[in-house]
Amino acid sequence: MPSNLRIDPQRLWSTLMETAAIGATAKGGINRQTLTAEDGQVRAWFKRETEALGCKVSVDEVGNMFALRPGRQPGLAPIALGSHLDTQPTGGKFDGNLGVLGALEAMRTLVAAGYETNAPLVVVNWTNEEGARFAPAMLGSGVFAGVYSRAQADAIADIEGVRFRAALDGIGWRGEAKAGMPLSAYLELHIEQGPILEAEDKAIGVVTGVQGVRWYEAAIIGRESHAGTTPMPRRADALAACARLVGEVRTIALAHAPTAVGTVGRVEVRPNSPNVIPGEVVMTVDLRHHDDATLGAMEKEMYAAVEKIAREEKVQIATKKLHDIAAVRFDRACVAAVRAAAEALGHAHRDIISGAGHDAVHLSRITPTAMIFVPCKDGLSHNETESATLEHCAAGAQVLLEAALALDAKLGGR
Repeated sequence: MPSNLRIDPQRLWSTLMETAAIGATAKGGINRQTLTAEDGQVRAWFKRETEALGCKVSVDEVGNMFALRPGRQPGLAPIALGSHLDTQPTGGKFDGNLGVLGALEAMRTLVAAGYETNAPLVVVNWTNEEGARFAPAMLGSGVFAGVYSRAQADAIADIEGVRFRAALDGIGWRGEAKAGMPLSAYLELHIEQGPILEAEDKAIGVVTGVQGVRWYEAAIIGRESHAGTTPMPRRADALAACARLVGEVRTIALAHAPTAVGTVGRVEVRPNSPNVIPGEVVMTVDLRHHDDATLGAMEKEMYAAVEKIAREEKVQIATKKLHDIAAVRFDRACVAAVRAAAEALGHAHRDIISGAGHDAVHLSRITPTAMIFVPCKDGLSHNETESATLEHCAAGAQVLLEAALALDAKLGGR
């Protein structure tokens, strides 16, 4: 049976719209990239709102924020709920934001009811989940989970050469606490960022795991020469090689359909002149699959394509792996708590694998973890027109609260 505690849907929605004004774009989205002035503003808002609930707010060495409400049983590690408040340059109102603000709404509901959990409850805002400014993505949660060190994070530079350490210190949100703390569990609410729940008219996705992700950079070196005087057979065209590799990435993903995906998301061409054959291209490749063995096969096929294209196009191609995260299977007890909450509340639901990476990926290495998905219109995300309904956001936040209470009850029983 669900609890008699109910989140306030309109309060949650108002909070989503209020924070969307911080970094708002003309097209209705948000540009709140990590460690910018806008990120600093939303962090200050988060701190004020959680402190108003009586939470103790702490910030760790890479800027991760934790709003802690004590539990009534000493010795229990906190149950963490959260996501991220940073966005893409042309991000929407819900990606990441719903997870933090849904957790905040759960906390507000508990405080308003005077309900004390057995374990402490902590709402988390992770730093640099998006990876739009500083790659790799999920950096703050990665340092927290021991995947990266603070030194590695501090050394990362954005496209303009600004280091992570300078940007974090520049907005004044580096804390003194070392990253990492014991947790009893972690739950993350998120929009699906895909079309499945909407297509099947399901209100809740019970996320059982996350696809493996591998990112690569390929530097293609050809030979610059005059576009009008160099015969086609004598060219070493770096962009032509790039175009072939783009096609091969698509072919590889389609060969492992329907669950494999492959993307070339960034291409830099030099010298980028209309009448000069490109001599250098730097491009990225993103491969994903929920099975690590299949992902490994896709990687081998990509490397074989790189070798063949380099030979036939008379160019050199140097590849390096930027990101390698294995496929994740979430904790069965946490997944079961989410599923039971959806069922008890009467929401249509289904099990689902996440195609996108989330902070929950890193947290699953160190604590029992699960995620909750709600639909988004047309499955569209990382876009200013990203949209979700009040009803679905409220359903997700209520499932989040119920699952957390169920896990807390088990902790108290032990």
